[in-house]
Amino acid sequence: MQEHDLSYILNHLGEEDRARHRGAVAPPVYQSAIFAFDSVAAMRRGFADELDQTVYTRGNNPTVEILRKKLAALEGAEDALLFGSGAAAIAAGVLAGLRAGDHVVCVQKPYSWTRTLVRDFLARFGVAHSFVDASDVEQIEAALRENTRLVVLESPNTMTYEQQDLAAVAQLARARGIRTLVDNSYATPLNQNPLALGIDLVAHSATKYLNGHSDVLAGVLCGSKALIREVFQGPYMTLGAMLSPHDAWLMIRGLRTLPLRMRQVAETTARVIEFLKAHPKIEQIWYPHDADYPQAGLSRRQTRGASGLLSFTIRCDTTAAVERFCDALQRVLMTVSWGGYESLLFPVAVVYPPDTRVGQQRPGQVPVNLVRLSVGLEEADSLLADLAQALDRV
Repeated sequence: MQEHDLSYILNHLGEEDRARHRGAVAPPVYQSAIFAFDSVAAMRRGFADELDQTVYTRGNNPTVEILRKKLAALEGAEDALLFGSGAAAIAAGVLAGLRAGDHVVCVQKPYSWTRTLVRDFLARFGVAHSFVDASDVEQIEAALRENTRLVVLESPNTMTYEQQDLAAVAQLARARGIRTLVDNSYATPLNQNPLALGIDLVAHSATKYLNGHSDVLAGVLCGSKALIREVFQGPYMTLGAMLSPHDAWLMIRGLRTLPLRMRQVAETTARVIEFLKAHPKIEQIWYPHDADYPQAGLSRRQTRGASGLLSFTIRCDTTAAVERFCDALQRVLMTVSWGGYESLLFPVAVVYPPDTRVGQQRPGQVPVNLVRLSVGLEEADSLLADLAQALDRV
């Protein structure tokens, strides 16, 4: 957001030449897989730079390109790539700079498919890894090896919201020639810009807040032109996990209201936190912007605003009580994702057998009685009333 203000990025950037689209205010969907050329020379120029030229929608598409420009500008990046999912964006960013014999350092509790990528997939190709408590920069430093090529961060993460001091990690890694990648899905570019703190690549599950309507699966990777071109010429074009033109169009539409949605979500979440902290059946709350959160100081220093994703544990002995709470909710939808317009809930108990006793998870695992809540755009009073009546069932 260095060259343009926020409203210009969301409403106009990439769309300025409306005469090209016969004056259409909303950009058209270029629902075409291929694009024709008038001459061999023109086609040759297209093949010479498929990142910036329109040849084949697997590489570049005019509708997707508009969204690329907007998301790159929001992150203060030189360029961006759009993917069919957040997992694809993270995987491409990880794979682009690694080869057999390398070593990766990753946060201790990343998104599940990031963990699978680092722990299982990379190991098949001779890439070693270390999971560390990256909230402590010294633990990252202690895990570095001569063959460390990448540090994978997630700040905050999406269950218990541990953060990393991004500027400190970036300084540590750059001094050793190590690349850094951070998942910025929780904060969004409105509230945190890791590139400005020295991070090399920023990924988002754009399925979440960036799209905001639970109707598009998407991912984005932002960085310098050189790094984005490296990713494009490697895993992006090779594996082909691109975003469709129609999904890009839907994301452009969803992106227009991002500031309004995030503002409303933050206001409602503050009231939800106040309600939960006073309720006797709530045991613990995890929310980076709560004054009682252990890293609240880092939140104030590193981010500009709050989000709507929080977790809490219910005071109970078995997961049966958690099930009663979840099943009684009427305004909150139980599902796997977050960041949509509607309030969404994920109970950790769902991955355990019924009546599992609280405390039976392995050390370091998320508590079985933890519930993750993504606050949506409902009226705060109706949401609080729904939570209250469901907690009465515990």
